[in-house]
Amino acid sequence: MLAVSCKKTDGGNPLASIDNFGKGAYLTLNSNINLNLNYAQVNTSKVGVKVNQYNNGNDVDKIKLYVVAGANANPTAWKLVKTVTYAGEGTELSATGAEIGTALGVPPSSLSPGTFYTFYNQIITKSGETYDISNVNSALESGSFYSACFRWTASVVCPFVAPMAGTYKVVQDDWVDWSPGDLVQVTDGPGANQLNLSKVWPNPAYGNIGPNPLVVTVDAATGNVTLPSGLIWATGYPGTASTGAGSTGLVFACTGRISLSVRILYNGGDAGFNKLILQKQ
Repeated sequence: MLAVSCKKTDGGNPLASIDNFGKGAYLTLNSNINLNLNYAQVNTSKVGVKVNQYNNGNDVDKIKLYVVAGANANPTAWKLVKTVTYAGEGTELSATGAEIGTALGVPPSSLSPGTFYTFYNQIITKSGETYDISNVNSALESGSFYSACFRWTASVVCPFVAPMAGTYKVVQDDWVDWSPGDLVQVTDGPGANQLNLSKVWPNPAYGNIGPNPLVVTVDAATGNVTLPSGLIWATGYPGTASTGAGSTGLVFACTGRISLSVRILYNGGDAGFNKLILQKQ
């Protein structure tokens, strides 16, 4: 039998003090500045966060801010936006649509509503170490109690600005009340930040409105759509059509596009999620 043990020396146990371990560094989230890029002012609209360095780590010198369309934790896919000197608690890491476009090599106008971009913060310490999501323990990055800020996400939105009533061309209608290219009418209201689609669904050639019109409510800041569940919006198909749980959508006032995914219940049966995409003419 072979036994192995550690010999106690006069120097004490080197594992007894955290000072005997090497130090790293990471950023903590101080606050969000803004995480929605306004497509209507895409060049100058700014997204960003404020960060602090972890108090017991090595001092941070600079932070390289990278961006990628969607999300990709592989640093070889990241595009450098800028390098920021750490200026103490609340240091701002931000980018405009113009800066994002330059980093990605695309015009800012191509940062289309509904897409998202992930920013990766790479730390360079005053002692020369570099830390980012690729070389730190995943538990540090994912543990909410650490408040670590190695990455953050911003979305391109299109704030809802009425009126949006008018003639729209059908791009897609999974319910097949209309064919692509057909022209339909959308009206505003009845309430603020609402659109009435009762002249679209149902097509009057197939069904009757009601007892309630198909009305969607739009979040003014983001263009996100909410549709109530259980809304009976058509009869006489000859069946009855109503909305089911989980219906979603986006309304982009700046581009004139309405894109919905509506869960339809037909005669009580689940007809699944049906896309309705309209483009203003």
